[in-house]
Amino acid sequence: MTNLTRNIRPNLAGDYPEIHPSALIDPSAQIIGNVKAGKNVFIGPLAVIRADERGPDGTVTPIIIGEEGNIQDGVIIHSHGGESVTIGAKTSVAHGVAIHGPCSIGEGCFLAMRSTIYSATLEDAVWVGMSATIMRATLEAHTYVPAGSLIRSGPDAWNLRLVSAKEKRYMTEVLAATNRLREDYRKMRTVNTAG
Repeated sequence: MTNLTRNIRPNLAGDYPEIHPSALIDPSAQIIGNVKAGKNVFIGPLAVIRADERGPDGTVTPIIIGEEGNIQDGVIIHSHGGESVTIGAKTSVAHGVAIHGPCSIGEGCFLAMRSTIYSATLEDAVWVGMSATIMRATLEAHTYVPAGSLIRSGPDAWNLRLVSAKEKRYMTEVLAATNRLREDYRKMRTVNTAG
């Protein structure tokens, strides 16, 4: 069982979050219920990750965040009862993004500020631009979704281009910056608890 605090707590079904010891969770974030956060995950201020809605069988399906997942300030992740949300390793979810399951988001994706993902599948290394909305669609690996786009089905995605080398570099830089930030916060917490 995880060392629980007021912001990391069970749901009404009794499911406790499973947070890897190396993950860094801001004290203002809310992690509720059947949430599984992997190694070196970063969850920023005021994020809400809530796995508490029971499915038809009475159980709560998990929200899973893979290794080095980067969940920034004000992100909301939730799901319909009986449906899961998975976020692949090294995926960056920027400020104010809303993800509502069922959703499967692959490894190395980049979801820009205020984008919305609902009942969708994103394969690996997909870029979702600012304020874009993707619902009930599957996007192939390395797809680039421009800012403000509305993708409601497969045909809406047919003319999207691939992520460029410049965008791939930016995705890598964002993840590296968050990893440095996570480690700096970890050092600060270690110094504060030791003193």
